[in-house]
Amino acid sequence: MSQQYSPSGFSLLPPVVKNLLIINGLFYLATISFQTAFGIDLVKLMGLHYFQSDLFRPYQFVTYMFLHGSVPHVLMNMFALWMFGYLLENIWGSKRFLTYYMITGIGAAFVQTFVNWIELSSIQSAAHAYSVTPTVDGFTVFIRSHFENYYDQEGTVRSFINEWSLSKHNPGYAAQSLEYIRQLLKLRMDVPTIGASGAVYGILLAFGMMFPNMLVYVYFLFPIKAKWIVIIYGALELFSGFSNNQNDDVAHFAHLGGMIFGYFLIIYWRKKSGTFSS
Repeated sequence: MSQQYSPSGFSLLPPVVKNLLIINGLFYLATISFQTAFGIDLVKLMGLHYFQSDLFRPYQFVTYMFLHGSVPHVLMNMFALWMFGYLLENIWGSKRFLTYYMITGIGAAFVQTFVNWIELSSIQSAAHAYSVTPTVDGFTVFIRSHFENYYDQEGTVRSFINEWSLSKHNPGYAAQSLEYIRQLLKLRMDVPTIGASGAVYGILLAFGMMFPNMLVYVYFLFPIKAKWIVIIYGALELFSGFSNNQNDDVAHFAHLGGMIFGYFLIIYWRKKSGTFSS
């Protein structure tokens, strides 16, 4: 690929990257402060919720990417944003870089929502089928298939199944099982997605496309070409996403969504202007 930029105007902390670092840091501090001082949960208000959740608001497709759940979470994302983003902003310019960041972040949210729709539609169909003839065995199979993490825990659901097993023909248990399923579905829909990782993975993809043979030092020790980092990370996210580990709280398909939207956006820009032609 050929890129044109002026070395004299090169900056290690260009304006968009700098402001994104500041904004994400402020949002993280605000998340803690608002919860502590006012009891306001910004993750609940601004994290991306499933569109059938009572907590969903359209603006969450944007606001979710400025929230993080822990210090390591925000630090890792912001370090990757700077590490791979500052060079892109110097070459593309601030306007194009910000456009790319926002589109990949929002695109990641749409991909994550689509994947959630596929998963939840399957669960809702199974719940409807179960509701026709609710039995303790059917309830156990449903929970183990779709909410195994709740079944594995010694708690309310496991105790309920044990009690129902001792009185299988009690209609009250059948009705209660339907309520459990409704509550579990609600809990699943109310789980928010937060973090800048979708946009950051989009930036990683762009870096790999722009500088495929540039050496990047993983953990500051092991040199590896940028294109291989993109391939390895993409493959890991794809594998992790399809592994469907119910105890995994990472939005792997959001990461892939950022990369997918980033790829097609760069291809579009190439065809439109020829600026990034090989």
